[in-house]
Amino acid sequence: MNEVFWLSEDVATLPVAEIAKILNQPVSRVHQLVKDGQLLSLRRDGEVVVPADFLDDDGAVVKGLPGTITVLRDGGYSDPDILRWLFEEDESLPGTPVASLRAGRHREVKRRAQAMAF
Repeated sequence: MNEVFWLSEDVATLPVAEIAKILNQPVSRVHQLVKDGQLLSLRRDGEVVVPADFLDDDGAVVKGLPGTITVLRDGGYSDPDILRWLFEEDESLPGTPVASLRAGRHREVKRRAQAMAF
């Protein structure tokens, strides 16, 4: 990962090793989840991290996140653009798309992603 992805400093992130512990998976599996579009990572202060909001309270990937990432990637969006979109306020949701995913409104978020991507 050479590029620094845009993400506000106030968005909490966790190192990949911590994500691996939470998911009860090896670090290599977390890297594979990123490669496969199940999660997104970024480099912050020289360390590869994942936004903490990508995991639910039960320690699993938030429902709907992988599908949303896939829709946006298929629509030509880069990972930095996807991160930016997931964490930007959207008055029509209300809140951020990632907050809506965490609240169980994944179908609405995916519909918006599809409309943006195509």
